[in-house]
Amino acid sequence: MAPPDGLLPSSASEGSKSRNLGLYIHVPFCAVRCGYCDFNTYTATELEGVSQASYPAQANAEIRFARRVLEASGIPSRPLSTVFVGGGTPTLLGPEPLAAMLQQARESFGFDDAAEITVEANPDSVSAEDLHALKTAGVTRVSFGVQSSDPSVLKTLDRTHNPERVPDVVQWAKDAGLELSLDLIYGTPGETLESWEATLTSALDLAPDHISAYALIVEKGTALAARISRGELAMPDDDLHAEMYTLADELVDQAGYSWYEVSNWARTPEHHSRHNHSYWTSQDWWGIGPGAHSHVGGTRWWNVKHPSAYASRMAQGVSPALAREVLSEQAIQMERLLLGIRLAEGLDATLISAEHRPLLAEWVSRGLLDGAALLAGRVIPTLHGRLVADFLARELT
Repeated sequence: MAPPDGLLPSSASEGSKSRNLGLYIHVPFCAVRCGYCDFNTYTATELEGVSQASYPAQANAEIRFARRVLEASGIPSRPLSTVFVGGGTPTLLGPEPLAAMLQQARESFGFDDAAEITVEANPDSVSAEDLHALKTAGVTRVSFGVQSSDPSVLKTLDRTHNPERVPDVVQWAKDAGLELSLDLIYGTPGETLESWEATLTSALDLAPDHISAYALIVEKGTALAARISRGELAMPDDDLHAEMYTLADELVDQAGYSWYEVSNWARTPEHHSRHNHSYWTSQDWWGIGPGAHSHVGGTRWWNVKHPSAYASRMAQGVSPALAREVLSEQAIQMERLLLGIRLAEGLDATLISAEHRPLLAEWVSRGLLDGAALLAGRVIPTLHGRLVADFLARELT
């Protein structure tokens, strides 16, 4: 259980000066709930006694709470290196409330000189004026959930935006001086390899700084899962997923982007998502909002999920955390392997136990690991290895 005062164990402060501190702000509101989504999000009709208008004040209260807890727990003050505002659809709040939350973060923690400040947006949720206002508020990066350029795929996913609007919002973001990332999904039931290629081509034609491409996962309890169980849609095909991923890597590479994590490519290292990289390398971050997860120095906790329960906790001035755990050395090592094997920088080979090291040579012979990198002491997957990265990680733990 998490204590009401939120105080962290003494172990959380060990080595904190060598770790970055980030902030994730969850905005749990959507205009329409997408059929494939299992994130902790709500439409207006699903909420009682909670409003979008009141939410920023609650989030700001937790930001102040976070600063007090870290200080009281003896963790040295650090400016934020990254802030990521996700959801949900954060831009439904409008630029002024988002700016107010960023200002609270700045006042509570400060931002380092090169802080990366990202806001997620749907293409139909922002105007050119909104994007300029976000830039003025300190936002450096916008991540658009494009998913597909195929209207039939968007319909299956219950996405509401018009793909013809995407070039406009991309240009508005560039005009505002924002770094640009596009999020894509592949493997939707009914999507063909040709349709996916058209989506990739249209995304690359927009010349973003960064592209993410995720295989569709059918999550239990979603509307999409129900449709598949009723036989209305076919289950995504793993072999087609592999073909789509291979095609994505080929086209993105030809366009001058490099992979740095299994599902992420960037034009230059400066365009990597530093916030996401902090997750993959077990840095420190505090998650603000309903259902948000946090991690500081090997202690992980997660907030109550429903916005009304969250609002009640913040009104009482107590921790919104539902529960927490202190990770064992074994768990930390396992996560390091699970996440590190997905990165282009790979893993230090010395992290692999003696009993598992024979696997490395075998995987090189099978074309799953980079042989030259292994000779240099790094465990880095090849393209074929990336397709089975989760399997490789499980075999090493």
